[in-house]
Amino acid sequence: MCRSIKTLRPPALPEEATEEDMRAAALQYVRKVSGFRAPAAHNREVFDRAVDEITAATMELLDGLEIRGASRGA
Repeated sequence: MCRSIKTLRPPALPEEATEEDMRAAALQYVRKVSGFRAPAAHNREVFDRAVDEITAATMELLDGLEIRGASRGA
């Protein structure tokens, strides 16, 4: 697993980011903000929910960005 969040939009990432890429970035963010690599059982639900919500927000962000000068493959 990567140790830092990487840029997920072109041209920084040559191919389109996958859901796995976005989830890994979300997990790294939640780990950093919470200070927990792996939460205790009593925090698991809120930790996992945060990862899910950040993954969804990341998908929405990347889908909505207009990258000028970049051609989108069909």
